[in-house]
Amino acid sequence: MIRRIKQSDEVEIENMLTRIPNFNEAEIKVAMELVNISVMNPDQTDYHLYVYENDGKIVGYHCTGKRPLTDGVYDLYWIASDPEASGKGIGKQLLEHAEEFVRSNNGRWLLAETSSKESYASTQNFYLRNKYSIISEIRDFYSVGDDLLVFGKYFNNKNH
Repeated sequence: MIRRIKQSDEVEIENMLTRIPNFNEAEIKVAMELVNISVMNPDQTDYHLYVYENDGKIVGYHCTGKRPLTDGVYDLYWIASDPEASGKGIGKQLLEHAEEFVRSNNGRWLLAETSSKESYASTQNFYLRNKYSIISEIRDFYSVGDDLLVFGKYFNNKNH
């Protein structure tokens, strides 16, 4: 079941993030800042967090928000699923939920940024499998040899 985040979800999300090998302490801190903003300010509209709950346990979440100064571009700030529940399609369901959120808010683009490092190959392939394309690449962005890859999917809302 995918639902909006609740304040009581914070600890479980942080514990899940610490189990994901690609995320370092700084990245987890940034992810948790967005979680905290979302649960402490339920009326804010910058970050929309949804959790995937299975048998009372959070096994994934996504954080999506409209890019400032655009009239229909959304960022997928975070999408993560628990490695202990891998292979069950949780990431795909979360991504489809984020896409539906964007389409229902008249969004044209959903953008997702990730690293070019080999350790992120499964993330890169995840986006490619779900019909995203690399729309931008900035060399040596995160550090020398670690490029920023921007994946994007364009939605034609005329048929929605």
